[in-house]
Amino acid sequence: MLVAVITILLHNLALAVLTGVIISALVFAWESAKRIRARKYLDEQGIKHYEIYGPLFFGSVTAFNEKFDVLNDPGEVIIDFKESRVADMSGIEALNKLTERYKKVNKKLHLRHLSEDCKLLLKNAAELIEVNVLEDPHYKVVVDRVSGK
Repeated sequence: MLVAVITILLHNLALAVLTGVIISALVFAWESAKRIRARKYLDEQGIKHYEIYGPLFFGSVTAFNEKFDVLNDPGEVIIDFKESRVADMSGIEALNKLTERYKKVNKKLHLRHLSEDCKLLLKNAAELIEVNVLEDPHYKVVVDRVSGK
């Protein structure tokens, strides 16, 4: 609708399409930012887990930071990115600031289930940030072998 209105008013289809693409991208970023969620629980060792759902990027950093209760969390915290991914440098910076907040109150923060892309982004930013990444477990698959003689 917007593209049609701009085309009629300005008589420039290329500018109207470009404006439509930009507005669509901004709406997508806004909608994606609202989708970041965290499921929180304490395990039997007293470690608090935050399972993150949704992408961590420039549009969701504020909502991401609001999920954590640094002062009231136990001494060890794990953030699980199994259902999420760090998409850009804003997400990495958010992790850095969160790490610093936990460090100031002498608490350990671990990251788990990062995708290979996320690990690469964190490795590339190693001089800028300090993040403790837990090694993900390696799951073995049971194979049903039949001995053939």
